[in-house]
Amino acid sequence: MKEKSDILNEAYEYLRSLGKIHTKKEFAEQIEFDKTNLSSAFSGSERYLTDGLFKKICDTYPELFNIDYFVNGKGEMLKNQSILKEQQYFGEKQPRYKTVPLLPIDAVAGFPSEDIMGINYADCEQYRVPEFEMSGCEFVIRVSGSSMYPKYSNGDLLACKKIPAITFFQWGKVYVLDTVQGALVKRLFEDKENSDNIICQSDNKENYPAFSLPKNEIRSLSIVLGVIRME
Repeated sequence: MKEKSDILNEAYEYLRSLGKIHTKKEFAEQIEFDKTNLSSAFSGSERYLTDGLFKKICDTYPELFNIDYFVNGKGEMLKNQSILKEQQYFGEKQPRYKTVPLLPIDAVAGFPSEDIMGINYADCEQYRVPEFEMSGCEFVIRVSGSSMYPKYSNGDLLACKKIPAITFFQWGKVYVLDTVQGALVKRLFEDKENSDNIICQSDNKENYPAFSLPKNEIRSLSIVLGVIRME
């Protein structure tokens, strides 16, 4: 059976594809569920991923969703699969493609609580890249500066996915970190001298030396999944 957070995201993205909602704040309003608690549910909190939440979703969209799928993992998400096929293949019924917002790099702090922090992602410039969708991209940012050159150049667009819990790092991967020092794009490594810290390294090592950063100074963390570059 799928994780309940995955099922919640599946329903949310389907509703977005139909244009019924555009943000998680709007989703919370429609199903009459506290937006902060819904944000926690999207992040995987079992406290809020309850049958009651899924019942609210199915009661709000009774023509679409199969309650047995959400509660027991049985059958299909949609009551009528033929509706989905029509929406996928026939002109005016085709759903709006999934897009992701282009965020200013200093706005990544607000990303975990979409809209709650005052940033309306529906108003941001939107991008659609099918390969990014398949990788789980949630937002894109534009590179500023040369610290990650030649891997990333000034002006490149980075596809990012939010990491809900800052407890595990893939050493050697590039992350976007929101820290007390500001937003950083760095390659992360284990600090073997201090387990409470991580090593933040630029690819442009000659001009940007590596430094050790306390883990408790990281307020949010996103992994970089891909890049769009204009030659």
